[in-house]
Amino acid sequence: MAKTYNPRNIRAATAAEGLRFALVVGRFNSFITDRLLAGALDALEAAGVPAENVEVVHVPGSFEIPLAAKKLAQGGRADAIIAIGCILRGETAHFDYVASEVARGVQLAQLDTGVPVIFCVLTCDTLEQAIDRAGLKSGNKGYDAGTAAIEMANLSKQLRPAAPARAGKTNSRGKCR
Repeated sequence: MAKTYNPRNIRAATAAEGLRFALVVGRFNSFITDRLLAGALDALEAAGVPAENVEVVHVPGSFEIPLAAKKLAQGGRADAIIAIGCILRGETAHFDYVASEVARGVQLAQLDTGVPVIFCVLTCDTLEQAIDRAGLKSGNKGYDAGTAAIEMANLSKQLRPAAPARAGKTNSRGKCR
């Protein structure tokens, strides 16, 4: 019978027991990213994650997030990583290039390492849209990212491949029976 994973069966207080999290936060547009970080930390705290199981790494901007996330994942420092940034559309194509490459880099970081990297990089047309998503009208997307990180860390642990079975038993002469 196949096992199914249902996050509703995990109690919030114990769902994060023993899990470690890293948050990579872009400093550019810190007025927004600080709010997203606070929301993510609130979610982790509400789930019972002790402060010593949370590492926060600041990078200059969103473009630098994927590299830091990948290095954290490769180092085995976290069961899940939350990538927090804010890219606001300007008058040039710069927004399109940065937003696209950050999304691609975050996706590659998680696919290359097998560690979930939650995408909490706002890509908004206006500052007002970003403010709304960082805790005003639309809730706090950082909090949502925190709960997603817990869920994906648990799911990843459940989906880890089983240890390979031995090919066959050997007799005293080292030959298969």
